Amino acid sequence: MSECKFCCTEMKNVSVVKEGNTLLQAINVHFHCNEITAIVGPNGAGKTTLFKTLLGEMHYTGEIKHQMHAYEKKMHPPIIGYVPQHLNFDKTTPITVLDLFLACMQKRPIWTKITASIRKEVEKSLEEVQLAYAIDRKIGMLSGGELQRVLLALALWPTPDLLLLDEPISGVDVNGQKLFYETVQALKEKYHMAIVLITHEVGQLEHICDKAILLNKTILAMGTPELVKQEAMKQKQLSIGGDVNGSIV
Repeated sequence: MSECKFCCTEMKNVSVVKEGNTLLQAINVHFHCNEITAIVGPNGAGKTTLFKTLLGEMHYTGEIKHQMHAYEKKMHPPIIGYVPQHLNFDKTTPITVLDLFLACMQKRPIWTKITASIRKEVEKSLEEVQLAYAIDRKIGMLSGGELQRVLLALALWPTPDLLLLDEPISGVDVNGQKLFYETVQALKEKYHMAIVLITHEVGQLEHICDKAILLNKTILAMGTPELVKQEAMKQKQLSIGGDVNGSIV
């Protein structure tokens, strides 16, 4: 396990108001290292706004701080990795997975000569998400699950202190979902990072996270996956099917 640099990321009394509309109100939460936190809530609950706030894209009141271990002598901003829900691109584009990495990793044009060391570095990143075999595959030929794992690999370069996943398995088949979450669990254990994900999979919370939050502009419940699942049903904030393994829609 890698040595962790931050004990947690703390949001203390954080509120976001835009054009007179309250998007988040009095958010108090800690995202601890070596812990996966799932955020559930209805559409418009402020889940994406919370991510944008952590990424520094929203003006807010309150405080966001990143607590380090006592032996850290200097305070510095955390490295934040982010995986979006979708990557919008032309599926006929000839760009390969390797090309995509090079575009993000270096300032030179992607058609310049690729050194063996750079290729090896990309292969190593893809191995982290069990996708080394796809290094030369065109991104338009990837399955939904494979593409999300490519984006996950990109979010791990460099290794983040806080990893944000915005509905990462939306539109991914069951096998792809299982592999994605197994990969995320392995990354948490290997790098001791804090991971926060937005999901509609309320029925699966206990299988994909350590802690869960029910959000609707403010935090309605926070705790174990089972507790938050029960509170979601009680609050009737979310529509849950008869199957306990179903999804929130």
